[in-house]
Amino acid sequence: MRNLSNKYSLTAMIISWIFILLVGNVYYPKWQKKYEATITWDVSGYYWYLPSIFIYKDLKQQRFGNEIIKKYHPSASFSQSFVHASGNRVMKYSAGLALQYSPFFGVAHLYALNSDKYPADGFSRPYQLAISIGSWLVAIIGLFFLRRVLLQYFTDKNVALTLLVLVFATNYLNYSAIDGAMTHNWLFTIYALLIWSSIRFYERPTTPRAVGIGALVGLAALTRPTEIIGLLIPLLWAVDFPLPAGIKKRIHFVKRHWKKYLAALIIGGLIGSVQLFYWKYVTGSWLVYSYEDQGFSWLHPHIRPGLFSYKSGWLKYTPAMTFALLGFWVLWREKRSFFLATIVFFGLFTYIAFSWDIWWYGGSLGQRSMVQSYAILAFPLTAFFQYILRKGKSFKITVGLLLLFFTYYNIWMTHQSHLGGIFFTDQMTKAYFWKIFGRWHVPEDACKLMDTDEEFTGERMAVKPLLKIDFEDEKDTLDCGLPPISGQHSLCLNKERQYSPAFGFPYQKGASKWVRTTATFRCQFKEWDVWKMTQMIARFKKDDQIVKERAIRIYRLLDSGKTRSIYMDISCPSEDFNRFEVTFWNAEGSKPILIDDILIEGYDVR
Repeated sequence: MRNLSNKYSLTAMIISWIFILLVGNVYYPKWQKKYEATITWDVSGYYWYLPSIFIYKDLKQQRFGNEIIKKYHPSASFSQSFVHASGNRVMKYSAGLALQYSPFFGVAHLYALNSDKYPADGFSRPYQLAISIGSWLVAIIGLFFLRRVLLQYFTDKNVALTLLVLVFATNYLNYSAIDGAMTHNWLFTIYALLIWSSIRFYERPTTPRAVGIGALVGLAALTRPTEIIGLLIPLLWAVDFPLPAGIKKRIHFVKRHWKKYLAALIIGGLIGSVQLFYWKYVTGSWLVYSYEDQGFSWLHPHIRPGLFSYKSGWLKYTPAMTFALLGFWVLWREKRSFFLATIVFFGLFTYIAFSWDIWWYGGSLGQRSMVQSYAILAFPLTAFFQYILRKGKSFKITVGLLLLFFTYYNIWMTHQSHLGGIFFTDQMTKAYFWKIFGRWHVPEDACKLMDTDEEFTGERMAVKPLLKIDFEDEKDTLDCGLPPISGQHSLCLNKERQYSPAFGFPYQKGASKWVRTTATFRCQFKEWDVWKMTQMIARFKKDDQIVKERAIRIYRLLDSGKTRSIYMDISCPSEDFNRFEVTFWNAEGSKPILIDDILIEGYDVR
């Protein structure tokens, strides 16, 4: 192994550590947040085992859950577990992260028990801070061991560049500094340790080293069951080419050390079986599918949208990793001893990640499912940099400028998904993406482009009023418990009344180029669930057939207790139509909303 004092990579590693800690503690300290604390959403599901077992002694019924959700808001509803046919509640997520959190939970609980300020309930400030500290520590360890293994194969400067790119130019920054308590940061470190352990095992195969490998694979699989493919790393690491001879040599090695491989398998199986014993204890069954209606489409993986979509495409939001993909070609040419392990792992990992039907992975900054694979992709990434730095000046300048742009883009995107507030995870569209791209401030109305791909920004010409409705003559306006917006009546939508009538009129092709619908809205409480936001829907029809339809979600622009006039534009389609209409839908939401003073106008453009 090269000297660990290699100054460039050492400096890069320390800079990366400092930056992660600054982002996590100064820029966005989640552990101090009320509604988006460290132990919220998915993290609360990973963590739920610990208070259930050690504080409330209630692993089966979790009777404490509703009170915790009411007090600390870890999620909008009790989604950390579900009611099984046995009558008991079963955790949605497996227990691997809870096991890894446990030392930090233990310190926090001991502190809270001896504190007069914080309740020892598993969710107060000490617990939030402890899990955050644990996550940063894990990130520090992961980068430390990644540097160690990369220095065995690459030069100091290239390793330094890889570390800086991973931290500054990819979404690893978000999932180590801010959302570090998610699985991805912890699995990244497990994979870095797994590579390091595999290298040491093949240098000197001993039983303790084999057991360490088995423990890491078992822990990865207990954290996310699909990470069982991590066993490919120790099995295929350093297999020589030509491949037939290399595989034959590896098989001979396994036969010679089969007891060590068996020990690794037993240890990995024992750790992984923790989940089986949990299911047996809670439900009486050894196997439980805890994701209910969510599953995989193995024959139709979502590869293209997973890589390139505006919604959550990996390379769309983390373009720096394109260099890692190009680096596989360099590995094949120059470092084939670990080409097989990295390419096979990456190919299978990507296939599994994008076979998941929720391929955008919920509230994900970019494609979070790929972050743990960066520990393996660091090898082709570093190989690419080593290749480029041997090339001419123009190559270096081009790659350098791209890396500066990717760094700016990643930091901009990280900021906008948190304090900036104009990046909305899993709601992004092509139109909205290009509207906000690279900007620090955008018009509030830009959020309409998350629902419609049309926006008129020019000067309207030949504006013609087509329909006005003030609801004063309407008999069926329903009492919402809110004062009318204007006059004596306003239309109300609520839990009982989900749809308005369709307000329409005959309209022929050629009458105008665009149609604008404006209405005034009032609510008492904002609807935050995007799927339950009231929609204004405009459509062109040919008799009873819809020719074109667009919609916007009203609550993107309407806050609690506010009254606001909101409009949407839709261009006239090239197909024939003979009617235009507007309708409103409460989207299965329960919050009442008032609608009044509808104005529909046709207009042309200059």
